[in-house]
Amino acid sequence: MAKYSIWVLEYSRVEQLPVSAVVYGAHNRGTLRLPFCYTLIKGPDFAALVDVGYNDVDHGRELTEAFGISNWRNAHTVLGECGLTPDEITHVILTHGHFDHMGGTDLFPKATFFIQERELSRWVWAMSIGRRFRWLLEAVDPGDILRVVDLARQGRLVSLEGAREDVLPFIDLYPAHESHTPGSQYVVIRNDGKRDSSDIWIMAGDLIYQFENLHGNNETDPYYVPVGLGSGSQTNMLLAIDEMIKRAGGETRRVIPAHEEGLKNVFPSRIAKSGLRVTEIALADGEQSRVQ
Repeated sequence: MAKYSIWVLEYSRVEQLPVSAVVYGAHNRGTLRLPFCYTLIKGPDFAALVDVGYNDVDHGRELTEAFGISNWRNAHTVLGECGLTPDEITHVILTHGHFDHMGGTDLFPKATFFIQERELSRWVWAMSIGRRFRWLLEAVDPGDILRVVDLARQGRLVSLEGAREDVLPFIDLYPAHESHTPGSQYVVIRNDGKRDSSDIWIMAGDLIYQFENLHGNNETDPYYVPVGLGSGSQTNMLLAIDEMIKRAGGETRRVIPAHEEGLKNVFPSRIAKSGLRVTEIALADGEQSRVQ
């Protein structure tokens, strides 16, 4: 029996992104379409998001133009495809602080947020060390950092120091420090409600962008390939990939990269009227499908 329904919800996209941005070393391989998504986990007593996208205003609008993002849609439109509104989101897990994952915190006024303390404090450090280090902040909106600090003032932020089990029932968080970002984390959903679960789904954040990061496009002798953008150690990224696959019982299809266009080839999905995709990873018993 599945406890939760899980959907990956596209909210915007980049039509032509260099492959090397998502697969390290993939130079001269042209471009790919990169969806920007967040993940909805819906249970009987809560509705949680993994990441929140960003808000297409102010510096967010500047980043839209800088990264060539198109077809941005607000959270009312995106969540409406699953019959929810932003006010109904009760919890948000922030995998890391890049603008396309953490820029929309203001859009969910009733949610409690979870982040690794190291992720927040190290971005403050990066902002303090001078302009010559501004590459570190290339995908960060400093305003997002301030908004998350203000969530702490409001009593709506849970700052974690390492792993924590059952942040919500049967949902665990694990850090991957100094990998894609200083305090990245990933989400483990034990969807059968068991401690020793046989129905695990892992939301990888940006520890992986593409299925290729998991297997190197070599079916006979697969190998891990780090993502193309990381401020930490590539070795740490590979170790995090291996850790996630092991937690998933060796089933790579259960490690979900939200930026992967190819999710549509593995899971049921549909294109909404907005032109954006809804992908159904799991469906709780009695839950209505949102892709049929």
